[in-house]
Amino acid sequence: MYKKKQKDNNIIGDKMKTILFTGARSGIINKVIDNIINLNYYIYLTVHTNSELKSVKTKYKNNKNVKCFKLDVTNKKDRDKLKNLNIDILVSNAACGHSGSMAEINMNKVRNNFEINVFSNFEIIQIVLKNMIKKKQGKIIIISSLGGTIPMPFLGSYSATKASLTKMAEALNIELKLLESNIKTSIILPGLYNTGFNKLMFDEKYDFMEIDSYFKKQIELIKKSENLILKLFQKNNLNSIVKKITTAITTKNPKLTYKAPLSQVIFSKIYNLIT
Repeated sequence: MYKKKQKDNNIIGDKMKTILFTGARSGIINKVIDNIINLNYYIYLTVHTNSELKSVKTKYKNNKNVKCFKLDVTNKKDRDKLKNLNIDILVSNAACGHSGSMAEINMNKVRNNFEINVFSNFEIIQIVLKNMIKKKQGKIIIISSLGGTIPMPFLGSYSATKASLTKMAEALNIELKLLESNIKTSIILPGLYNTGFNKLMFDEKYDFMEIDSYFKKQIELIKKSENLILKLFQKNNLNSIVKKITTAITTKNPKLTYKAPLSQVIFSKIYNLIT
């Protein structure tokens, strides 16, 4: 579907569009790349570690239009690699998740959460925007989360970063319109999908909570509640969110906000209406 309908939108003049993906090791973004890999794009695929780099290089070794390299978004030298790249579309996905009660979580973890999910992402956005503003065209696609729209107990740090990321992206969208350019901003709000990320984030807090926590007596109840949430709501099929991100990439005039899955979008709206 995307090949036939969107192919003409993937060329600026005679030039193939270039896409930079951050945090592209696996999961949702891997599925997106598989969706567009045979379209007329040159893809810069970046990952956090050398071991991850080895893995993606092996996977895409036969794809001449894919270049893989290491990009630690918190490392200035790594970010500086981007200054000489002519990026048409940025998909900003790099993120981490720390869990724990806001009453006792180590604030260094909260700082790290904001450093990766918010500050470093926007430093990359600023680097990429310099050339987009010169060209007066481009796309900034920011992967946020539905978790930033409702309070999530024991995930307050992660939720706060995603709420901040969304609001900063909305402000950026308004600002870029004043430049009278053709730079589009899209914000993607995924809900709970089974990529392994959610379970790892939920479980991280027990490294310290099982030793010493205000909530030590409630740990088993908390674990059961979280496992039930994952069992009832977490989507194994990634297609609904992959389709949204693919649309944001390939459509000439993408929307500002894309959300999925529908059931969780409806739940978040109802929650915010009644609270």
